Amino acid sequence: MILNQFFDALNLGVLILDRDLKVYKWNRWMEIHSGISAAKIHNTPIFEVFPGLNTPKFNRSCKSVFKFGNLCFFSQKLHHYLFPFKSTAYSGHEFEFMQQSCAMGPLRNDNNEVEYLYIYIQDVTEVAVYEQKLVELNMKDGLTGVYNRRFLEKKLKEEVERHRRYTGDFSVVLFDIDHFKRVNDDYGHQCGDFILKSVSSRIDSIIRNVDYLARYGGEEFCCLLPQTPLKFAAKVAERFRVVIMDQEHNYDNKIINVRISLGVSALQSDITTADEMIKRADEALYRAKDGGRNRVETI
Repeated sequence: MILNQFFDALNLGVLILDRDLKVYKWNRWMEIHSGISAAKIHNTPIFEVFPGLNTPKFNRSCKSVFKFGNLCFFSQKLHHYLFPFKSTAYSGHEFEFMQQSCAMGPLRNDNNEVEYLYIYIQDVTEVAVYEQKLVELNMKDGLTGVYNRRFLEKKLKEEVERHRRYTGDFSVVLFDIDHFKRVNDDYGHQCGDFILKSVSSRIDSIIRNVDYLARYGGEEFCCLLPQTPLKFAAKVAERFRVVIMDQEHNYDNKIINVRISLGVSALQSDITTADEMIKRADEALYRAKDGGRNRVETI
């Protein structure tokens, strides 16, 4: 009786399975988060209720526990979770299910034979969310929320190497906001920050999931376009230009319109490194500015 009360009072999920992987014990924590009572799941094969557990890793671990009495661990960083329980305690993160740190081990009878195995589940969603935020702080620009230059330079080198190795197309679009200093001078730096966030958010909303938009510095941004040849990258850049030209920015009851100039470069026989791609895109960008601004140039 006392052990059962302790079992149910734990702030951990704990279940016990027999050699047929049928549920022998199911504590209160598991009842709350699964919505399944201990009485209902008792003596039921665990795979009938949670078919997602039926993986080679999980089966090997169970066999290892019963045969050798081993302890097995399931890291949140590798597996995220064993049981797909909804996490309602934390909002504003990308995790669909509760993040769990789990382990299983043997339970022996009086003859020292492994008769059951236990699994415990610890909710580590709060820790995972905190770690996720730390990673984002290291990757994201604090003002605009798009990727920062540090991430861009690392990802650009990775993508160049990957596309060179597999001989794929890869392009970059470098752009900045025309006459941005005038915005700051006429409306103030807070308005300038608003424009930076508005422009980057609009571009970020129309790129593909495989593309990367980063703030390169000041009012300058860079977009990486994997698997995209130069001619199609130029069309993407033109779409950026038109979208921003047509966008009205409402700041403090004032409608402000801005334009962007864009330079595009791609991996070619004479452009084979990340530094060369950025240099050529920058040259194309300055050509666009010299040509009257609010235009796209390729190189």
